[in-house]
Amino acid sequence: MRIQLSQSVTASGFSAGLTGGLKSYSFQGSSANLARRPPALKAALMYLHSLRAVLKIDCPIKIVDVGANPIDGKPPYAPLMQGGSTHVVGFEPNLEALAVLEQRKGTGETYLPFVIGDGAAHTLHICFAQGMTSLLEPNPDVLDLFHGFEQWRRIVRTEPVQTKRLDDIPETAGLDLLKIDIQGGELLAMRHAVERLRDAVVVQTEVEFVQMYRGQPLFSDIDQFLRAQGFVLHRFTPLMSRTIKPMVANNDAYAGLSQTMWSDAIFVKDFAYPDRLTPGQLLRLAAIVNDCYRSYDLALHMLLAHDKREGTEYGPQFLAAIAAQNGKMAAP
Repeated sequence: MRIQLSQSVTASGFSAGLTGGLKSYSFQGSSANLARRPPALKAALMYLHSLRAVLKIDCPIKIVDVGANPIDGKPPYAPLMQGGSTHVVGFEPNLEALAVLEQRKGTGETYLPFVIGDGAAHTLHICFAQGMTSLLEPNPDVLDLFHGFEQWRRIVRTEPVQTKRLDDIPETAGLDLLKIDIQGGELLAMRHAVERLRDAVVVQTEVEFVQMYRGQPLFSDIDQFLRAQGFVLHRFTPLMSRTIKPMVANNDAYAGLSQTMWSDAIFVKDFAYPDRLTPGQLLRLAAIVNDCYRSYDLALHMLLAHDKREGTEYGPQFLAAIAAQNGKMAAP
């Protein structure tokens, strides 16, 4: 793929061309100093809100959200819920957060109060900052090196809990996207979701690069496990850092400086081998990465694999839709 940026954006200035059949693609495009535009505008210049709606593809998508607490606002898969048949099965043991989810939920959303893990009994450590509550104990050796965590990590009480395995919950069968954020318990849960991961095409999981919890698996552990299940890392979104004491950045305890702490990691089924996916999985993978992550190149790759196998024309239609969308953005 070749991306060329010219001096200005015009309705005719962006072209998505096909040459040599489906062998090569050329995006000639169209941007007045694109690199210096505000991030929101830069993203908008190529954003297709819903691949399924634009291409008129009927492929329902099933999302399983482990740790569905709406504390951080809209979930990363919100665009999918607006652009086609989507079913969400969410798990949230915090009853206050669960009540909020139940109040806000729309058609196709189911929320359950289960603690997801290995099916065994555990102790839940409820912290001063609810976003730090975990089956694992916070690790003061690491956390107290950073501003704010000495208070946020404080355990206010513990509760015995019985966990459930994703593989044992009928509502999770046939998932396409697994989003999981359970404060260090992600690998434990995924090790007991191997059957579900066979169907999944995308996993968005929180990962840590330092042990914020005692005995916590780190990114490298999760990466190795998911690679063994046929996934590869696609991207981080975003990488989060904090400032090591005693230095303070901008007088802000939340401000990062040099030390990377955690991120959400996006894993996808290995795109080098699209023949390992069913036609439906190819389409669902394309829809998820387009709508949620704006990964247009990967979406196109999956669509072309589907075209080659099934005789469809989704790849050229996708490129034409991008060109049309950019023309609308450029129009005065």
